[in-house]
Amino acid sequence: MKSVDNLSVKIFADGADLVGMQELYRHPFVQGFTTNPTLMRKAGISDYRAFALQVLKAIPDRPISFEVFSDEFADMERQAREIASWGENVYVKIPVTNTRRESACALIRRLSGSGVKVNVTAILSLDQVRNVTAAVASGAPSCISVFAGRVADTGCDPVPLMTAAVEILRVAPLAELIWASPRELLNIFQADAIGCHIITVTPDILKKLSLVGYDLGEYSLDTVKMFYNDAAQAGFAL
Repeated sequence: MKSVDNLSVKIFADGADLVGMQELYRHPFVQGFTTNPTLMRKAGISDYRAFALQVLKAIPDRPISFEVFSDEFADMERQAREIASWGENVYVKIPVTNTRRESACALIRRLSGSGVKVNVTAILSLDQVRNVTAAVASGAPSCISVFAGRVADTGCDPVPLMTAAVEILRVAPLAELIWASPRELLNIFQADAIGCHIITVTPDILKKLSLVGYDLGEYSLDTVKMFYNDAAQAGFAL
């Protein structure tokens, strides 16, 4: 198994806790960051702009994605252009559709063509990958986020889909494929094996990196000790 230092896939940290983001920024293997409105809400953030500017002051030199939150394309564009103005390392997350299933591809094409770095999010199908790839193929550097974890949640193996997505993106050399919403550490190595460019990883999964290459016999013993100690601390008796 490869060590983390030898992976080709880039690890981006996914979260909206400023202190946690600053801590992860100290680790060279974390090469970028992503956020979204749901993570911000869970973190108790109420001032979107102020939070984003704090993050960019703390992390000025790695890619960071901030998402629009309007459901109307004209307002999405206004928000996107403001967000893009916050820094050279900013990518603007645009959902692949609005809540009415209307495609955002025309907006994506317009933004990308005018130099805005977009990160197209909430993608779950290869048809969406094809349409978005066509929209960004001649534009600025971009990311295409396929929610592989959500694909897996439906009982489908995401690896064939992500492998096909890698091939689709070959016509857009400035576009990078993101394996989004991973569910386990193994997904990092799966993404690396198929040539995916980026994987977004939550802090909970990043904490497991210390287990990479750990002897399974020792891990078995650790598990036995855990069960024993917990039973003893609970005072169980028969």
